[in-house]
Amino acid sequence: MTKKIAVVIVAAGSGNRFGDPIPKQYHLLGGKPLLRHCIDSFIRHMPIELIRVVYNPDHQDWYNTAISGMSLPNPVVGGATRQQSVLNGLKSLESENPDYVLIHDAARPGISDDVITRVVAALANHHGAIPTLPVLDTIKQTDNNGVIDRTVSREQLHRAQTPQGFRYETILDAHRQFEGREFTDDAALLEQLHLDVVCVEGAVTNDKITRRDDIGRARDWLKNDPETKEDTNMIREEFRTGTGFDVHRFAPGDHCILCGVNVPHSARLDGHSDADVGLHTLTDALLGAIGAGDIGQHFPPSDMKWKGAASDQFVHHAVNLIRERGGRIVNVDITLICERPKIGPHTSAMRAKVAEILGIDVERVNVKATTTEQLGFTGRAEGIAAQAAVSVALPVT
Repeated sequence: MTKKIAVVIVAAGSGNRFGDPIPKQYHLLGGKPLLRHCIDSFIRHMPIELIRVVYNPDHQDWYNTAISGMSLPNPVVGGATRQQSVLNGLKSLESENPDYVLIHDAARPGISDDVITRVVAALANHHGAIPTLPVLDTIKQTDNNGVIDRTVSREQLHRAQTPQGFRYETILDAHRQFEGREFTDDAALLEQLHLDVVCVEGAVTNDKITRRDDIGRARDWLKNDPETKEDTNMIREEFRTGTGFDVHRFAPGDHCILCGVNVPHSARLDGHSDADVGLHTLTDALLGAIGAGDIGQHFPPSDMKWKGAASDQFVHHAVNLIRERGGRIVNVDITLICERPKIGPHTSAMRAKVAEILGIDVERVNVKATTTEQLGFTGRAEGIAAQAAVSVALPVT
């Protein structure tokens, strides 16, 4: 009798270690999001109505781009932990009542048909089955100071992968029993219940994408993947450049707000909002990269709503417009032009603040300063000018 097989694809994480403003499951690999690679693999083994993606609603725009053209069931909202996300996904399948369920991490786009087949086949005789690879390196156990205690035999050690397969009722019951407790993977729950989980052969292409460096390794297997080479629905990227320029005069005060940082000075910058010339020019550059006009069109100075407003609101608005289009910010470069105050001592704090506002790694942000050699209004210390350049990647379908 043919078994009813479902899959829960866990894609609710933020992927902070990946170092990209877009969560790694939505990062493009060969022109296609990692999540889409996973979905395309499983759709060859089960009806689309038995595929459940567990996601973060804050990622809705990226998710919509990733599943473009597909008629998937509504995604399942994830929990605060991976284990809670898996449980939410399992519960969403109760009305379908599958015989088996596979649980897969969206950060493993290299899943192969052979691995899926081996996991499913093993469930005929076991409560659970997981793909693994043998540990090839010598393993050392150390004390708290890093001093080696002993060499661990690697003969019976395995590196676990996903999808991890289970009999549906068994794994659902296990997750309910251990709700609120954290385990490193789903198989560990069955281990606690002393139920058998067998290891089947995994694949080197199925390793997890954790850091950006892993993408290069994934591209290597992708070059030899006929499914990807022939995919005419790939999402490709194009790169856009935007520039911005802004000026604010000085007014009586004791500090300036520059790139979100309070900088002590004998004057403040005059403006309708907080007059952060650095963030204003950044906003214009971001809007320019996507052809969305300028800051004045989105936040008119005549609107008293923005009187004294913090300028990070303007940047957030521009960032959201980029994300709505499935885009990502590659890098930004801001130049502050003035004689005073001295900017150098504050550039590290400014870079960190801009990176926080944009939601990108600080290595993608540059803030620098220059003077006009005492020429012009900035040379006469009448105000500050700023310019910015940004690079934005947008999907082309």
